[in-house]
Amino acid sequence: MSTSAEPPPLTDAEHPGARPQTARGQRTRAALVAAARTVFERDGYVDSRLVDIAAEAGCSIGSFYTWFDGKDEVLAAVLQEAQEDMLHPGTGRIAATDDPVALIAASNRAYFEAYRRNARLNVLLMQVAAVDPRFRDLRRARTAAFVTRNARAIVDLQERGLADRSVDATMAARALSGMVSRLAHDVFAIEGEDSLDEIVETATRLWTNALGLTQPELRPS
Repeated sequence: MSTSAEPPPLTDAEHPGARPQTARGQRTRAALVAAARTVFERDGYVDSRLVDIAAEAGCSIGSFYTWFDGKDEVLAAVLQEAQEDMLHPGTGRIAATDDPVALIAASNRAYFEAYRRNARLNVLLMQVAAVDPRFRDLRRARTAAFVTRNARAIVDLQERGLADRSVDATMAARALSGMVSRLAHDVFAIEGEDSLDEIVETATRLWTNALGLTQPELRPS
């Protein structure tokens, strides 16, 4: 497992279009990425066409090739933006003075909300990863990032005497991260949304029960 909590970037920094040098170039590239997301979510990866992405962005196909070499490269750019949203939804690392239950609940809520925003792209990533090693590596790296981050949080709780110290932090992080990820996928990508509050409360209870969290006690909402 990677020791980093940040997967490597998907976009190629050496590509001329990776870093537009002008404001116009930045706007054009951003428009193409936004258009690609719309088309991919609407048509899927296999059935999407570059001409449709260019048309959605209000650009020529020639402008597309100024910034991207092909469909896989613009998909990488789309997924890079979604990855930033998934990995950095606005919660911080558990600190010694924080209420751990409240922070676990906040982290779960932020993850579920981010997954809901990116549900179609997450399904698309699963499909493309099945046939493309580049995107398969992305899925693995993103999973490793979540596991690493959660393992650190569990170690924090153990060192503070709040969580069962006999539990292996990394294995627990793998199990709990997988549970939350699968729950998010089933709820937001397959079954249709249930009550977000109920989902957060259930996931948080399972987290705290699994870790033997002793204090402060889990309070009913």
